[in-house]
Amino acid sequence: MQQPLICENTITSNPIGPGIVPAGGTVRGTGIDITWQNGPLGRGEGRTEPNGAFVEGVILAALQRIEWYQTACDRKFACRENALAITKLEEALHWLNARTNRREAAGTEGTHKEDTRVA
Repeated sequence: MQQPLICENTITSNPIGPGIVPAGGTVRGTGIDITWQNGPLGRGEGRTEPNGAFVEGVILAALQRIEWYQTACDRKFACRENALAITKLEEALHWLNARTNRREAAGTEGTHKEDTRVA
């Protein structure tokens, strides 16, 4: 069931250059209360602790829940659709991790620096 969500995505001016950048936001719905990471974590000595959720964490939470459905109650709720959803969530995590690795190699991970190798 798709439930109604109230989503707010915010932007702010870029402190290291012209333009605007993602700044955080929220998602609210019945049983859902997400506050997104606001700002970059930084790099090296200046790296800060997260102050909100990352997309990867939310995907992991959904993945855990569907995997649980596949095994709970003697697999009574296991089905092909759940298995396919698990595969797609794992694929989403793969690509988000690939992005992180690419940005780390470029020295832009943890910053709002533009990555010139965008698809």
